[in-house]
This record gives sequence, structure tokens and C-alpha cells, in this order.
Amino acid sequence: MSSNPLAVIEAKDKKLYDNLTATRKMIFEDGALGARHKLLIAMALDAALGASAGVKSLALQAMEAGATEEEIMEAIRVAYYVTGAASVYTAAAGLQDVF
Repeated sequence: MSSNPLAVIEAKDKKLYDNLTATRKMIFEDGALGARHKLLIAMALDAALGASAGVKSLALQAMEAGATEEEIMEAIRVAYYVTGAASVYTAAAGLQDVF
């Protein structure tokens, strides 16, 4: 399996793939919010949406961008407050191999 979750899209629709990657680059670049904070927001959203693989990937990216374990857990608290306990279970599944 490719480490790129969009490899099949890249192979079958290069124009869509290029659009997605350009959009991702623009969204996660430093601006009023730094990349670290944007990645934490995205991770909390993935927890809320039930995407444990996304939680893991984004937590690792956030840590590479300088996020601490405490910041990751605080972002999970926000997801929990807004969307409920299911986000905590999703986060726990995604963070198993991160910490």
C-alpha cells in the first residue's frame, strides 16, 4: 500500500490530485494561524468525524510542526466538548501508536 492515501486519485485523475494538493498547501501554510494550530484543528475535526487514521496522521504532522502532546490532548478536549464522547474514542484509536 502506498503511503499516499490519495495515490489512486493521483493515478486516475491527476488534475483533481493537483488541485487537492495545491489547496492543502495553501490551507496549511503559516498565516494568521500557524501550521501547527491548523493541523490541531484538522485533527480535532477528524476525531469528531470518526476518522482515526486522520487523527493519527494529523497528530504526527502537528508534532513535526512543533505541537506538544498536551496541545494534542487539549484539541481532543475541544472535539469532545463540541461533539461528544465518540470523538474521544476515535482519538484514542488514532493516537495508539503516536504517544
